[in-house]
Amino acid sequence: MALKKFKPTTSSQRFKIISAFDDITASKPEKSLLAPKKRSGGRNSEGKMTMRYLGGGHKQKYRIIDFKRDKEDIPAKVKSIEYDPNRTARIALLFYVDGEKRYIIAPQGLKEGMEIVSGKGVSPDVGNTLYLSEIPFGTIIHNIELRPGQGGKMARSAGSYAQLMSREGKFAIVKMPSGETRMILQTCKATIGMVSNSDHSLEVSGKAGRARWLGRRPRVRGVVMNPVDHPMGGGEGRSSGGHPRSRKGLPAKGYKTRSKKKASNKYIIEKRKK
Repeated sequence: MALKKFKPTTSSQRFKIISAFDDITASKPEKSLLAPKKRSGGRNSEGKMTMRYLGGGHKQKYRIIDFKRDKEDIPAKVKSIEYDPNRTARIALLFYVDGEKRYIIAPQGLKEGMEIVSGKGVSPDVGNTLYLSEIPFGTIIHNIELRPGQGGKMARSAGSYAQLMSREGKFAIVKMPSGETRMILQTCKATIGMVSNSDHSLEVSGKAGRARWLGRRPRVRGVVMNPVDHPMGGGEGRSSGGHPRSRKGLPAKGYKTRSKKKASNKYIIEKRKK
């Protein structure tokens, strides 16, 4: 994984830092694993805008990712590492020995030609998927299930990972990317390793146009709006806008939005750090 800087031949090139894409081995996706992806532009079924600052962007197709890793004890060879426009991480195309093809989120260190497998009694090597009951303590993991058979939900973005700390009764204690420590059933699966493309957080677009290609429209601060449009709007000249809050009036900084009665609170041992 490497980053690419540019000579400042134009204003947009001056601060531009993007991925060198040197880890990618295939330029075209597997056709059988593509699905159409409709764009809403932030509008609902009535055509009313419910999400602001969305719209436009390059046409994309969705890559069907295997988050469940439910083909157990069947080895698969990594055919290629590919770019996915729908996520920050790289994806890996697997060719199973029975002929099936699947995409997975590529962990750091997974290379073309490597063999991976999922199931019980599998060695804890990079890319292999095991049950939390069999993973050694201190192992770096990603794509973690929260309910058995549900498919991986946690630690899926570029460079993210969790760590298996210990086991108590029927639960495994896992430290999440946010710093939260929580209990997850040992019958849930997780994949060994850290998610690929860890340098993604260091990338700099360099110009607004790159955001538009991704379907992001210009975002307007509440402070510069009129009072009718935002709680922080209005005032003469450049007013600070008072207490920071959202368009609906909810405080924006330090205000806890998690419900005290949420069912999953009982599984959280240590809350995430501020």
